Formats: sequence, structure tokens, C-alpha cells
Amino acid sequence: MNVKRFTARTSREALALVRQALGEDAVVLSTKPSGDGVEVVAMAPESMAQIERMATSAATPAAPATAPASSRAAATRPGPGRPGVARTQSARGDAVAAPAAESVEDDIEQLSMSTLSFQDYVRDRMLKRRQVALQAESVAARAAVPVAEVPAGPLAARMAEAPAARPAVAMKRAQPVVQPGHAPVLGTLHSESAAHVSLHEPPVLREEVIVRTPAAPAAEAIVARRDQQDMMNELRSMKGMIEERFGALAFMEKLQRQPAQARLTQKLIDCGFSPALIRKLAEGMGPDVTDEMAWAASVLERNLLSADREPPLEDQGGVYALVGATGVGKTTTTAKLAAAFATRYGASHLGLITLDAYRVGAHEQLRAYGRILGVPVHTAHDRASLEDLLDLLSGKKMVLIDTAGMAQRDTRTRELLDMLGHRSIHKLLVVNSAAQGETIEDVLLSYRANTCRGVVLSKMDEAVKLGPALDALIRHKLTVLGVANGQRVPEDWHRLSSNALIHRALRPTIATAYRMDASEVNLIFAAPHHQSHGMASHAALMEHA
Repeated sequence: MNVKRFTARTSREALALVRQALGEDAVVLSTKPSGDGVEVVAMAPESMAQIERMATSAATPAAPATAPASSRAAATRPGPGRPGVARTQSARGDAVAAPAAESVEDDIEQLSMSTLSFQDYVRDRMLKRRQVALQAESVAARAAVPVAEVPAGPLAARMAEAPAARPAVAMKRAQPVVQPGHAPVLGTLHSESAAHVSLHEPPVLREEVIVRTPAAPAAEAIVARRDQQDMMNELRSMKGMIEERFGALAFMEKLQRQPAQARLTQKLIDCGFSPALIRKLAEGMGPDVTDEMAWAASVLERNLLSADREPPLEDQGGVYALVGATGVGKTTTTAKLAAAFATRYGASHLGLITLDAYRVGAHEQLRAYGRILGVPVHTAHDRASLEDLLDLLSGKKMVLIDTAGMAQRDTRTRELLDMLGHRSIHKLLVVNSAAQGETIEDVLLSYRANTCRGVVLSKMDEAVKLGPALDALIRHKLTVLGVANGQRVPEDWHRLSSNALIHRALRPTIATAYRMDASEVNLIFAAPHHQSHGMASHAALMEHA
């Protein structure tokens, strides 16, 4: 057997070497990558012919010379009382002879192309073996059923017309060695099989297999595509996990090599800033930075927008609607703004409207502040009444609208925002600075913070960490219009600069149980991180660093 191995840089070059050495009719047995490129194992066509002869001789073994031909003929010829035996032996003869006559010859025809891949060859061989197995199962099932129980049909009629033809063909293909004294019996069998040879070309069982085989490749193709898709999904998942883990390891290794970045990371985590913002700050800090906290404070201060250098809201005037989640202090903030305006310009130039008609007695708090200031409070139940009140108060320098508190995931939040869609209304989003970072993020998205005039930070006196709120404002590029740090009206209303807010956020007083040491920082940065909303702001933040 002439089997050779060829190695080249590419498959095309390897196949060219195969054709040059073995000819155009060479048979490619396998292809696989190697250290030098691609390795191809091929065989000469003469070796394939040798395999064909060996397979043919193995498929037609000679019968023992001592066995009388007459007894074998009698055993294969069905008699009146032995129909089941004749059917069984006939089926066995076809099951053995069919693969021997088809396997090698069909393979020679399919392998005549020199570029036939080894994978196609193996798949064809497996399909043929499966067809042979289906034939054997069908033969066994038919042989187990008595002749009387088989329903009359085209195939049954053909089998009934020539019950001895199938055993005769099987004996003819087997080519037994017969003693001279029994030659007439063998000749009789050959004559009987020749008389009915037209009934068995193609054989009956092959017709049944041909009917069933078209669905098999389609089902196998579907299963193969599904397995391939599952494998690709697993590979993508593994690739993403490996990239995330290696990225986290690289970041932590960088922190270990640069102690200043490690200290900055730990302090910012204690202040409540998000890991995404901390990662950007740590990566942007240069090696020449001596005071990492002062450097981080300057970067955060330049990226936090504050209205401390603009005229205050009470001086600008206009129509302002205070919106926000439940219990963030919208009514109290409205009263503080109203008191600050009335103190400077007088109550006659101020208008107050409340939309909080959902809760019983909810508008009474604002009415109490209005009585103190000497300003009537109007109630609007829908958009039409709100527009009428705005027309009525159009001569006022400042109009404040107090809205009902709704959870950020309440379905009525969208209705409230649509109600405040009048072109003259400026929305002020009131955010609880003591809330968690995830909650603040959800509030900013639900109340469409990008369409608001700015943000008011409330309950600063209750906030242990101011970092989460400022982190969200930096990422969404929102302006801080004012802060509220108490219940007093109007004493607890302030306008702070970005510098004051950042320094307030960088000096947290957290309990020891919630403080993380250097070794526990790995737990945060070893977790997978994804591109989240506001990462574009982080990139812009690094430009200002």
C-alpha cells in the first residue's frame, strides 16, 4: 500500500505536492495542521485498486468442499412447508451481498476526484453503513413475521412470485466450490435465478431504503448545525470570560506595581464611586503624580457641572416643575425656592401650582407654606387645567409647580412627564443624595434627566456617601442647580460649587464593617465589567485629566 505524507505551508501547496507525486487520481486520506503548516496524507490510485480486490475477495468466501451442494440447494429452495426458513436465508444472503457489491465500487467512483476531503469520505462511509444497518433491521423484521400476516402489496406480490430467486442470487454471489457430482443441482439454481433476475434489479430492500434516506441527511445536517452553533456560543462565552479575567488580572497587577494607583482605588471605593469610573481614573494617572487624591479631586471637579457661577433660579425667573421619586423632598424644595424668591422680589410676582392630587391631603403642605408667604396655591388635575393656570399666571416672574411623588418604575411616571410637556415648563429633577448609586441611575433614566434643566440634590444631611450621586451626575453630564441639607425653609437651600461638592464626597465617614482593605479590592475588579451607560462620559473625563 503506497501511503505518503506531505507537508506544506498551505493546503493548496500540499495538494499540488500530492498531484505531483501520486498523480491526478490520488486519494487524500486526511488533512490536519502541523508545526510547519498543513500535513496531508494521500494514497496512490493503485493502492485503492488493491484495497478493492482485497475487499471483494473477503466479501465472497469459498464454501467448504465437503458440504453437498444438493443439501445447500434444498436448504435455500423454499418448500411447501418451510416458507419462513426460505425468507430468512434469502434475507441474510441479500444483507451480506449488498454491501460487498456496493461499498468499494461506490467509494472508487466517489474518490476519483483528487480534491475530495477526508471528512467527506468518512461521512459517506458512515451514511452507507447506516443504510446497511437499516437494511438488516428491515430484513430481520420481515423475516420474523409469518408470510400469512404480511399484507398484500406490490412488494409482497413480487416476493411471492419468485420465493427462490433471492436465495439463488445470494448463492450465485457467494460462488461456492461444488463437488462434480452435484453440478446439475447448482445449474438448476442458476437457471432459476436467471429467470427472475429482472425482479431483483434493484432489490426490494434497496427500494425501501431509497424511500427513507432523503430525510436522514437533512436531519443530520440540522443536528450538525445545531451542535456547531452551540459550540460557537460556548467558544464566544469562553473567549469573553477569558478576556474579562485577563483584563482584571492585568489591572490588579498594574495596581501592585504602582502603589499610588492602589491607594487611589481603595479610597475611591470607600467614597462610593463606581468601579468603572475608578478604573478610568487609575488608568489615566501618570507615574509623576505625587498626591493621588489631589489629582483625582481636580479631575472630578473639572468634570462635575455646577451652576454656582450662573445667576440663581430666583433671579432668572421662569416656570419650573419639580419632579422626582417619592419622598425625595420636592414639596419642601419648592417652598425653599418660593421663600428665596419672595424674600427678594415679593410674593406678588410668585405663582404656585400643585399637581399632587393622587394622595389625600398631599397639597395641604404646600398650601400651608403659601399661607405663610401670602401666595395662593392652585391645583391642576390634568394637562388642560395646567395650561389654563399657566395662561392665568403668565404675568408672574416665577411660577413653581409641585408634582406628585412617583416611584421611578411607576407606569404613571410617563403620563406625568407628558403632562409637563408644555414648552414654557423647565423640569428640575430632585435626587436623594443618600440613595444607592444603582437607584440614582434608575431615577435618572426613568425621569429622562437629559431633558431636565438640571438636578437638585436633597437630603445631603442624611447622606453618608456623596460619591454615588456625583458619579451618576458626572457620567450623565447633568448640572447641579442647588442642594438641600435640612428641613428649614429657606435656610437649608444652598448653591455649592463643584469644588465643595467633590471635597465633601472625598471625606466619607463610613463604619469599619463596610470598609474594604487592599486585599478585598480584588473582589470588585475581578468581577466581569461591561460597557454601561455613561462610558462615553468616562472617555471624555480622561480627556480632561
